[in-house]
Amino acid sequence: MAPPFKKDPEEFKGRKLMAENVFDLLPDDHDCFIYEDILNQIDTKSIEENYSMVGQHAYHPKLNVAILIYAYSQGIYSSRKIEKRCREDLPFMYISRLNCPSFRVLSDFRKKNLPFFVECFKKSVEMAKSLGMVSLGHVGIDGSKFSADTSKHKAASYSHLNANEKKLEREIKELLRKADDIDAEEDKVYHNGTGYSIPDDLKIKEKRLEKIKKVKKELQDREEKENPGKEIDGKKQISYADTDARIMKKGKGFSYCYNGQISVDSEDQIIVGQHLTQNANDKNELKRQIDDIKDNTGKTPEKISADSGYRSSENISALENADIDGYVATGKGEKDILDTDKIGIKNFSYDSKKDIFICPAGGELKLKSIGKRRIYKGYGICGECSYKNKCTACNGNTATIYIDGGGIILAKMAEKMKKDSSRQIYGKRKIIVEPVFGQIKTGGFKRFSLRGFEKAGGEFSLVCAVSNFKKIVKKIKKDISIAKEEELKPVMA
Repeated sequence: MAPPFKKDPEEFKGRKLMAENVFDLLPDDHDCFIYEDILNQIDTKSIEENYSMVGQHAYHPKLNVAILIYAYSQGIYSSRKIEKRCREDLPFMYISRLNCPSFRVLSDFRKKNLPFFVECFKKSVEMAKSLGMVSLGHVGIDGSKFSADTSKHKAASYSHLNANEKKLEREIKELLRKADDIDAEEDKVYHNGTGYSIPDDLKIKEKRLEKIKKVKKELQDREEKENPGKEIDGKKQISYADTDARIMKKGKGFSYCYNGQISVDSEDQIIVGQHLTQNANDKNELKRQIDDIKDNTGKTPEKISADSGYRSSENISALENADIDGYVATGKGEKDILDTDKIGIKNFSYDSKKDIFICPAGGELKLKSIGKRRIYKGYGICGECSYKNKCTACNGNTATIYIDGGGIILAKMAEKMKKDSSRQIYGKRKIIVEPVFGQIKTGGFKRFSLRGFEKAGGEFSLVCAVSNFKKIVKKIKKDISIAKEEELKPVMA
């Protein structure tokens, strides 16, 4: 009795009924067909101009761009793995038009044309906007750390670099001395092969010394830029593999990273602004984001929300100057007043209409004078106050606050964020922008494939463009499905 299993079809055994076109085997609604349509709209003339008419024909830039974008959309970032998929995977074979660039061609193309992927990102925003996926009613902004293509094991501190530099200089000097001694004893030592070990040692050590000096100079230049005129701390570190990367807190530990910044529209979670920064915090990134959004969409958002990492007078001023209704979290909340060892200005509330500060006990501090700093005083409000011994503003019987213009800006935002309406608007931020970083990382992109700030920035543009294209493809598929259902309604009726 034959086992109850399906037999292989005749098409497999005899190849009699194979499709005339192998891509007919793919479902009609497969993503690769939609990707081909939208990627054909990307203009690559700026890249094509760099190719020579002389020599072997190259793969068309549009083809390489399409392969890379489709590969990233499938969570494949290694050029070797992309080449393998172009040989074995039917959708990849369709996108590549049965061409199969080698991993080296794909890798070199990606490295040489990274600025172009910024244009790809802008094109993705333009397409999304034309499909009604961008409203700019509310944009959420966030930053996230992505690992650089290096590790803490490929790094050295400034003191270690100095020590290794001196050690190698001594060793090279000793090798040269030995070589001179041997030359004096045996003039032909380098011609008969017995002395070749010394030149080889010299070559290796001189190469290492050159690398150390180069890395040390980059660390010195970095520190002079970030801390001009200050002596370099011996504990300051730099990566040999990627000297542009910075040590940042990532999860529970620290590693070499770049800080990816995105601005996400509330309509369909389209990224409308993005850039990479070497800054570990977000305190100076908001203005750049606002400028990017305007550059990519032609206008600024009505509302922008950002977490407490963006809490700085510079960022809030950028929102005001752009006439944007901004919502920036002022912190994770102060400890309960009664349980706090010290009570400072963060525990005081600000009333912008009256231009006064109100202490935790309800006492009012009025503006006394304006100079380099604004001085607010509350006369006679500290006498019987139960918080008197804890309050840093209390001076005898009078509470005093000294605050500059930036502090007032922060105080106004804190006042605004206490309103229920503000909290409701800000509460939407986490469902606008945070899921996008989650989608990018669960899609497989957690680490850059390229080294150097400029190259990593180009790759981040590609990642953000792919995030948008994936949502565009999903939108188009949904619209096609709805259109088909509408066509079937009269027939079914």
